[in-house]
Amino acid sequence: MKAFIKFTLSFFSFSLLVGCGEAIDHDKVRQHGFVYCGQGGPNTFNPQLTDNGITPETLSPQLFDTLLTIDPQSFEPAPNLATSWKANKAGTEYIFKLRDDVAFQTTAWFTPTRTLTADDVVFSFRRLIDSSNPFHYVGGGLYPWFNGIDFQNLVIDIVPLSNNRVKFTLSRPDNSFLSNIATSHAVIHSKEYADHLILIDEKNQLDSLPVGTGPFFLAEYQINDFIRLKQHPNYWRGKAKMGQVVFDISNRGTGTLAKLLREECDILNAPLSSQLPIIEQRDNIELTAKPAMNISFIAVNTSHPALNDSRVRKALNYAINRQNILDSVYYGTGSQAYSVLPPSSWAYHKDATQLRYDRNYAIALLREAGFSKGLELTMSVPVEPRAYNPSPRKTAELIQANLADVGITLNLMTDERYSRLDANQNIDLYLTGWIANTGDPDSFFRPLLSCDSKRVGLNVSSWCNPDFDFLLDLALEVDKKRYRLNLYKQAQNILNEEFPVIPLNHGMQLQAQHSSLKGFKVSPFNAQPFDHVERVH
Repeated sequence: MKAFIKFTLSFFSFSLLVGCGEAIDHDKVRQHGFVYCGQGGPNTFNPQLTDNGITPETLSPQLFDTLLTIDPQSFEPAPNLATSWKANKAGTEYIFKLRDDVAFQTTAWFTPTRTLTADDVVFSFRRLIDSSNPFHYVGGGLYPWFNGIDFQNLVIDIVPLSNNRVKFTLSRPDNSFLSNIATSHAVIHSKEYADHLILIDEKNQLDSLPVGTGPFFLAEYQINDFIRLKQHPNYWRGKAKMGQVVFDISNRGTGTLAKLLREECDILNAPLSSQLPIIEQRDNIELTAKPAMNISFIAVNTSHPALNDSRVRKALNYAINRQNILDSVYYGTGSQAYSVLPPSSWAYHKDATQLRYDRNYAIALLREAGFSKGLELTMSVPVEPRAYNPSPRKTAELIQANLADVGITLNLMTDERYSRLDANQNIDLYLTGWIANTGDPDSFFRPLLSCDSKRVGLNVSSWCNPDFDFLLDLALEVDKKRYRLNLYKQAQNILNEEFPVIPLNHGMQLQAQHSSLKGFKVSPFNAQPFDHVERVH
């Protein structure tokens, strides 16, 4: 009987993931839902296992909940699955009180028998930090976002104190801890479901056939075609207003803008800036643009012999005309970067001296570094537009022209789906970016540039500076914000001398939607739950 159950579930998982390639019946979906397009497909449905893409940025808030959320105005942690919390004076112990009425989703592959308890919270976080956990190595054992912030060395222990109280013990004080467990990566899974998967020897299904507490559950997934989510009837905040959400992730037929104009999709995420004039002409489409916590940048592979010289990295920085990129790519929806941090960050330090266009200075630095006869480099360029870069290919071509003007030949390498996990050391430059999950400055600096991030293979620049790391660590421990501000200013000064990454521009979060849809929640971070979205006729 056990073998039969295992076979049945495995077959169902295979059927769900492969699908039959049928087109979306948009008219049928519109009766009680909407179609969302503009993002590529997922590698996993577990946001713990990835640091970017549709899963953490859009799907996670629909499928899962987190202990806390980030207030979109104050950027401070706010209650969610946890109604309250308290910390000891040392800042090394946190006790959270959980809601009593949170139901997990009932799916075709699992029917829960109980509501959320402290055991679910313990399981969800122990998987990340405990190598003896039966799920730790499922999916590869690498948790990019958490590894990048050294979460596994920060959290010593997580224990249930009762059914609705759980305690986290930290190795050191950390001012960013509450914000970090409020991100779309820090989701809560069902331990009951995990135990069931152990019994049937199908642990990998935790990540491919998810069971969460969010407003929608996964109903259908056809690879490179669509993802269908359906309303969770027992959602703790009350049923979502829409019965289903369908994500069109196909490349079949017309482009995403054409789908929006022909009402084959209701929402277009991150439209190209060049498409905005067309969208604005349509009476039945609303365009929303809101500030975002993001940065477009070039990651410089400092293991390259020439790029290991900070003079060469500085020359690349001075050679790039950011204003030209803004005019040609962002069409008024972006701003020039003067730091890795965006202007909305409380620790933002504008450096217009170092981050500027100066062709002659770039040429002089290259000459000083011994490259007066030129230099040849490669740059990885993603295909998919993002909030921080609405047209990567166009941006790359402008950078290519800028570098040619100072004697550098830049060969562009198109990358269908760039991931920090798959960074190729033979590539010299990476045109990429970062979307923050919290308002804490550490969420920019540590995952991208710390020595810990380099050790786990996530710091694409392969740059490690102990002085920079010391400032970051100290900033997490000091108890006054003005001290933190000074430390982060010093950290930014180091980056603007060393240039392991070259900041380019900040983008807006753009979304085009059918005018009949209302109720979207606005945040400078990732997408928010769609539970309040409804169609008003």
